[in-house]
Amino acid sequence: MRCNSQGGVARDDARDRGVRASSGLPLPGRSDSPSREVEKRSARTDLQASGRNFLAALDWNRLLDIAIATVALVVLSPLIALVAFAVKLESRGPVFFRCNRVGRGGRPLAMLKFRKMRNGASGSPLTAARDDRFTRIGRLLAETKFDEIPQLWNVLRGGMSLVGPRPEDPTFVGLHPEQYAEILRVRPGITGLSQLAFANEAEILAVDDRVNDYVGRILPQKMALDRLYVEGRSLSMDLRILAWTLAAIVLRRDAAVHRGTGRLTLRHPRGPQPAAAFADSAQAAAGLADSPALADSTRGA
Repeated sequence: MRCNSQGGVARDDARDRGVRASSGLPLPGRSDSPSREVEKRSARTDLQASGRNFLAALDWNRLLDIAIATVALVVLSPLIALVAFAVKLESRGPVFFRCNRVGRGGRPLAMLKFRKMRNGASGSPLTAARDDRFTRIGRLLAETKFDEIPQLWNVLRGGMSLVGPRPEDPTFVGLHPEQYAEILRVRPGITGLSQLAFANEAEILAVDDRVNDYVGRILPQKMALDRLYVEGRSLSMDLRILAWTLAAIVLRRDAAVHRGTGRLTLRHPRGPQPAAAFADSAQAAAGLADSPALADSTRGA
């Protein structure tokens, strides 16, 4: 009797499970219904999609700027203190100089540099390779590019990026407003394609007329490279530019920049090129050398 009773109960339980399974009802001992499983899968899918959207929305270039600028300021703090002491010891005046430049979206930018010139020095807004206005420590800073180190603070504050178009003087920007409206859609940078291409700019400018030579010959090429960077800007491009910049500073190896693609290669030595200015640009630049705005932007740099 006991065995039959148990067998009957087992058969009844099996029939009950079959009916529940065929009708879509939850089986005994299982709390999740099919609809509950669908809801869970949907929630997991939504969570994964939200994670992908969050990662896509991150400004990886800005995160790279903050990380590298923070580490660099900490690591270079002894050098910064030493340079500041040397600048102050050699000549009177402030340690840092704020250059008036045009930043992202046309906003004013006070770009920081170590002061290279005698306090109160004035003259051409473009420096020569052996500029008489340089102090001794200033000449060394110009040759090593160490005068640019304080711009890491501009990067940390968000006014500049590690990589981007070179910040330009408002007077020069005013000569090409349409082109710079496109270029300044991104933050200007400490280094970039135009900075690498014209790392030795002071050595190739015409000695007798640096401003007109710059406006007629150098500036158009810089704008073309800056627009090329803005159009193809990516994290991988920024990393390549940073690597070549590091090679230029540490290994003293200059980079050559392809004017059509922006491709970076090792620069091979070549003879000096003629400083032939373009007539239209030179005419637009007439009188800039004596411009009060340009003189003010360079005084004491």
